[in-house]
Amino acid sequence: MPKQKKTKLVLGITGGIGSGKSTVARMLKTRDSLLIDADRLAHDSFKIGSPVYKKVVAYFGERILKADKRIDRSKLGRIVFINKAALAKLNDIVHHAVIADIRRLIKASDKKFIILDAALIIETGLAGMVDKLLVVKADREQQIIRSQKRLGLEREEILQRMEYQISQAAKLRLADFIIDNRGLISETRKQVSEIRRMVWKS
Repeated sequence: MPKQKKTKLVLGITGGIGSGKSTVARMLKTRDSLLIDADRLAHDSFKIGSPVYKKVVAYFGERILKADKRIDRSKLGRIVFINKAALAKLNDIVHHAVIADIRRLIKASDKKFIILDAALIIETGLAGMVDKLLVVKADREQQIIRSQKRLGLEREEILQRMEYQISQAAKLRLADFIIDNRGLISETRKQVSEIRRMVWKS
């Protein structure tokens, strides 16, 4: 029986905190592609009353809530990034929900190309869902400065988060494509255009 031709191509985009992977993902987006932002899905999963919200509050207690009962992600982050067991529990709760959402979105999409923007593609086993893996690289100091601006975190907090991610070198060894995001934005755009040409024609 002839093998059925795959109609969708899933391109996974990853990189360390502050590498610029989400910027690259937005650059790659076209009308014939669907962009899935795993961080946005994770953020949405924390909505008041959701299954994730209930499980997280049940485990960590009301100390992680703001006055309006929303989960204070900054406070939660400060708790889990100094406690491996707490981080593992949080990841277990959130990642299951996010992965289920990603599978649902890919299946439901009628787009030919799916762009999956996810920091933890390798760490969470999402690599098995992508056809090609693109890794965005940057210098360590660039990652720290960018994260400070975007997330408003202290240097020590960023370094703590880096410790829980697979090293950039390890990610690069698994990459089908690499974007060097250490230079000017115009240089990044050129690399993105070349990769889009190669991937979209595959």
